[in-house]
Amino acid sequence: MAVTIQYLVVRNGIEKMAFTNKKEADAHDRLLDLAEHLDEVLADGPVSLNEADREALALYLAQNQALLSGPKKKPAKKTDKAAAKATDSGTDTAPDTSAETSNSDDDIQAVA
Repeated sequence: MAVTIQYLVVRNGIEKMAFTNKKEADAHDRLLDLAEHLDEVLADGPVSLNEADREALALYLAQNQALLSGPKKKPAKKTDKAAAKATDSGTDTAPDTSAETSNSDDDIQAVA
């Protein structure tokens, strides 16, 4: 017999999801916290929605929060920046060699 550890996300006494990874369970719990907060904001908003629609919209917004910040600008190529600086100032400059960081989103997969 195999022993499996499961992490349960429970809200108001109702089991929402089960995970095999604590990090994923915590991420889902934070998502539900955000959805709950958004539901409260929407309840005070100028548009009246029934409770089920408001909760569905709040969860959708929480799941797609990265899209709410608007479109991201594509970073210019380093050689383009250096060429533009050299052209504008009339002097040759070395290209910017500073390291760029990238944020990667973790995929969350639920085990039901």
